[in-house]
Amino acid sequence: MRWAAVSSPIGELGVAIDTDGLCSVQFQGAPPGRAEEPDGLLATAAVQLTEYFEGVRTEFDLPLVVRSGTEFERRVWDRIAAIEYGETTTYGSIATELGDPGAARAVGVACNRNPLPLVIPCHRVVGAGGKLVGFGGGLPRKVHLLELEARVTIEAAFR
Repeated sequence: MRWAAVSSPIGELGVAIDTDGLCSVQFQGAPPGRAEEPDGLLATAAVQLTEYFEGVRTEFDLPLVVRSGTEFERRVWDRIAAIEYGETTTYGSIATELGDPGAARAVGVACNRNPLPLVIPCHRVVGAGGKLVGFGGGLPRKVHLLELEARVTIEAAFR
């Protein structure tokens, strides 16, 4: 695995690739001593994340590698990946869509275990009634991401 550190308005991100694609995004940065000068796919991932935070990218175009997760977690991550930029859904709605209306907390756990936050946008999942609950990166980061996407969406609507 190769790592890069990517500066962002929500703190330094750690981004990792392997031979098959992007495999990790971490809010606590790259592991100590592992970050390198990005090139190839690692540089592409860094550029796309930077563009996302600049409000010029609303979709990522990267090969993704997910080697972890239970079958349920992978189903949750697939559903989260389909949430449109600037939109939200609830943990309960995802649980219902996956056939288990009582699994909202399990959806939350799956979101917390998401190996590719931002790219698989678990920040777009909120609590019942739109409440901002739970986020592996912390609620201030979740608020920042949702506000960024709302602003970019509103600005695009009036161009």
